Amino acid sequence: MRKIKLTKEERWIEQHVDEFVPAGKEEYNKIVEALERRKKDAVLNIRVNSYDLKNIKEKARRLGLKYQSFISEILHKVAQA
Repeated sequence: MRKIKLTKEERWIEQHVDEFVPAGKEEYNKIVEALERRKKDAVLNIRVNSYDLKNIKEKARRLGLKYQSFISEILHKVAQA
């Protein structure tokens, strides 16, 4: 049988699985609704200043994020304000 290599996060989950509790129906529905609101279902093509994009990519790298995800989070925060 093949041994599956787990990520650090997956190993942590396996070690702490007994600490998780099932969500109730109401809480589960709230989680599903939140995930649906965050679903990325539109494409946006924009032109930006290359210097700005370089800085955004650097900030995303320091945060351990993909730069497109980072930009999406920024847009989400602005849209919710």
